[in-house]
Amino acid sequence: MTGERICPAEACGLVLFAYGSGSSHRSPRNRYVASVLHEAGIATRLFDLLAPHEDVGMSNRFNTALLAAWLLVATRWVEDYARQRGLRIGYFGASTGVAAAIRAASDPQLLSPIDALVCRGGRVDLTGLEVLQRLAAPTLMIVSADDVDVVKLNQLASGHMQCEWKIDLVPGASHLFEDPAALEDVAGRAALWFSQHLGTARQK
Repeated sequence: MTGERICPAEACGLVLFAYGSGSSHRSPRNRYVASVLHEAGIATRLFDLLAPHEDVGMSNRFNTALLAAWLLVATRWVEDYARQRGLRIGYFGASTGVAAAIRAASDPQLLSPIDALVCRGGRVDLTGLEVLQRLAAPTLMIVSADDVDVVKLNQLASGHMQCEWKIDLVPGASHLFEDPAALEDVAGRAALWFSQHLGTARQK
């Protein structure tokens, strides 16, 4: 599973990234968000959920169950590392990676709980009501204010969530938050959410 991990000194948490279709750990936008998290004292693990032979065509890129399964594998790889350093674990999901992150965070087989989740520009409703009802991680949904349909769908889905949740609307942003100012806004909101919910070290 290709990727990289960066852990600032005195990190308070570790965030695994689940990207949307066609993105990778080399994406400048993903790396920028990760750099903002590093400044906030949060470690990151950027990796590609799909192997090159799997990342062909669109079917696997939108297969949220497959993406969630690989995210769970990646989570198990870092659990010992996180436990030894007392780091809480979070997920940052983007686009189709949002559904994968929610599925993984809700999986009853997780050894360590996911302590925070940030969803950027995705549809949380695609996971299904049963998955949403199992979700325990405090969840921040960052959505473009201009994505009226996505905003409504996320609002409806949040009514079935039992966890702490919040919807943040970014005015004037595109669906993919391609504008540098919008991406900076996303990164800042994500860093604040993770700092609030991963800021207390887990007992080793």
